[in-house]
Amino acid sequence: MKNLFNISQNLKQKFSEALKSVLPVTAIVLILSVTFVPLEPGPVVLFLFGALLLIVGMSFFTLGVDMSMMPMGEGIGVSMSKARHKIFPVLLCLVLGILITVAEPDLTVLANQVPAIENPVIIISVAVGVGVFLVVALLRTALKLPLSYVLIFFYAVVFIMTIFSPTNFIPVSFDAGGVTTGPITVPFIMAMGIGLASVKSGKDTGSDSFGMVALCSIGPILSVLILGIIYNPGEVTPAQVIIPDVATAKDAARYFVYAFPDYFGEVIVALAPIGALFLIFELITRRFKKHQLIRIISGFLYTYLGLVLFLTGVNIGFMPVGHLLGTMIASSAYKWLLIPVGMIVGYFIVAAEPAVHVLKKQVEEVSNGSVSQRSMGIALSLGVAVSVGIAMLRILTGVSLLWFLIPGYVVALALSFFVPQIFTGIAFDAGGVASGPMTATFLLPLAMGACSALGGDLLTDAFGIVAMVAMTPLLTIQLLGFTGAVKKKIYDRNFELALTKADDSIVYFD
Repeated sequence: MKNLFNISQNLKQKFSEALKSVLPVTAIVLILSVTFVPLEPGPVVLFLFGALLLIVGMSFFTLGVDMSMMPMGEGIGVSMSKARHKIFPVLLCLVLGILITVAEPDLTVLANQVPAIENPVIIISVAVGVGVFLVVALLRTALKLPLSYVLIFFYAVVFIMTIFSPTNFIPVSFDAGGVTTGPITVPFIMAMGIGLASVKSGKDTGSDSFGMVALCSIGPILSVLILGIIYNPGEVTPAQVIIPDVATAKDAARYFVYAFPDYFGEVIVALAPIGALFLIFELITRRFKKHQLIRIISGFLYTYLGLVLFLTGVNIGFMPVGHLLGTMIASSAYKWLLIPVGMIVGYFIVAAEPAVHVLKKQVEEVSNGSVSQRSMGIALSLGVAVSVGIAMLRILTGVSLLWFLIPGYVVALALSFFVPQIFTGIAFDAGGVASGPMTATFLLPLAMGACSALGGDLLTDAFGIVAMVAMTPLLTIQLLGFTGAVKKKIYDRNFELALTKADDSIVYFD
């Protein structure tokens, strides 16, 4: 009974958090739908149904992650760090990276946008890229290599590869790095990183807890760039967003009911490999006690239910409205509204990403409260607001994505030498976390709708918004760390001066 009461209380707390996250975005869309971009009642009803599913789904998902994904990932990380045969953790990381990436629903959404290459080819290539870079992250921790140097090396390789890849594949490749680290991948990998770092001691333990998601985001970028070089397709036409024809609330409800079986099956396929891998791990190690296993299994079911509701809500309710808003704003006399509307939506929408809640909580715990959830949330929201504003500016002007990505990453990597290492790991992890399903199913359709209405190239102009969302948190969170470091130096200097003055004022008598 006590456990049921605790779960009930936790669920209420998660529901409250989800409500606060989703309501601002809902309010913005409703205000727009009755002012600058009047929408028909059908899409609005779909959107409201979707918002409700988002709130309930996010509540169950975050509760399930706390109960299952976190202890599973952390337990595997601890066991890997204690393994006698070092080849075992390497192979496990490779297999785990591939399995959880294939499980990411957002990757399928991205693959559907690039019909020039078969979906299985893109999905498997990206999954192998994540698996390889999860091994790189493990070796980086084992060899105690500074995260900054590893990131500089691999991002240099990435930008060199862009010289040889087709221009229309560059935005898609950077978007792949963002969407791959989604709601399934992030909690598991982050918990595994904390587990790996927890058995070590020393000043680098906290910073080693972060950075795995950051490195895993590089693998998909390289994979898609290589695919572009190999296939070298000509003009590629992305898949179009279908706007459902909804006349009544009953029609809207019917769309969701018909969609549920697909997402029930999709999420089973997504979570089954992780469940099977954990089962094998538990049979070999016997790490968890009976009551812990019951809690993990229960949490796994909550995660499953929450993800089904969440994905159904964003794909059926949010995606069509996002596309419609983009189309109608760009077709109106108020094209310039794309920038402020995009920034406002971007500021609030990042709070609705399920993995963001996981990241903020872990950061506060690992940093012992020195980086609060509130400061993390503000830094992420500001970063995403700026990134969406720039993405909309690109759609209006047609400026190349690389004009923003190259300076942005150069500044972000330069900042890594002036901030505490833990902030670098947090910032680059946050870039992958911020660009999740909400970005892929609302912001990307918003950009695609606007781009189509303006007659732009979807692959070069609309795509890249996920990449921008993944980049700007690298700057804002490291600036947060830089500001904290400067304040600490000023405080320490003033404290030393105060001690010196106090010492000089003391009169000594023989």
